[in-house]
Amino acid sequence: MRDDNKPPFASDADRANEPQDGIEVRDAPVPRWSRWLFLILVLFAPAYFFFYHNGAEGRSLVDQYDRELAENLQLQFAEIGELQANREAVVEFLYKPTWLQIGKVVYKSNCASCHGQEGEGQIGPNLTDNRYKNIRDIEDILRIVQKGANAGAMPAWEERLSTNEIVLVASYAASLRGNEVDGGKAGEGKIIDSWPAPPKPEDATKGEAEEN
Repeated sequence: MRDDNKPPFASDADRANEPQDGIEVRDAPVPRWSRWLFLILVLFAPAYFFFYHNGAEGRSLVDQYDRELAENLQLQFAEIGELQANREAVVEFLYKPTWLQIGKVVYKSNCASCHGQEGEGQIGPNLTDNRYKNIRDIEDILRIVQKGANAGAMPAWEERLSTNEIVLVASYAASLRGNEVDGGKAGEGKIIDSWPAPPKPEDATKGEAEEN
C-alpha cells in the first residue's frame, strides 16, 4: 500500500530500502554559491599559473623567498659587519649557535641537494662522520666552499655567495661533524684531528691597560 506522505519523486524501490527510523534521505542540488566559487577558481587558475609560473624572473614563490631571505641576511650581517674569510672566523662562528642557524639557512638553500638535508651525504660526501677526502684542517672547508673540489663535482661558491655566507656555511658544515645521521652515506677518506677548541674570550681589560 502506498504511503501518500512520501515525496512524489521517491520510487517504490527507494521506499523499500529506506530505514525504518523515520529518517528520509533526499537529493538536493549543489548550492548556487559553490558553483559560482568553482567557476571563479577555474577562471583564476590559468591567470595565476601564467603570472607566477611562466618563467618570468622574480615572480615565483621561490624568487620571493630568496629575495626576502637575502634582505633578512643583510639585516643579520649588519651586526657583525664584513667578515674575513679565514680560519679564525670559521672557528669563531663554529661555537656561536645563533650564527650557526644563519649558516644552516645558507646550507639548506645551496648545499642540501648534494650533501643531504642533515649532512648525511647524497651525491656529495657525508658531513656527519669523521672521515674526509679533501680536508685536513678546518680551514680546508672554507677553501673548498670558495674554490670547489673534485674537478667541479663540488662547485665553487665564491662568486655566488657573500663572504659572510661562505664563512657561516663553512662553520655550519664543520658543526655537523660527529652527528652520525642514521642511513648516512658511507665514510670516505681518512679520520682527521678534531676541530680546534673555541677561542678564548678576549680580556676586556687588556686593551684598556695598553691604552693607559
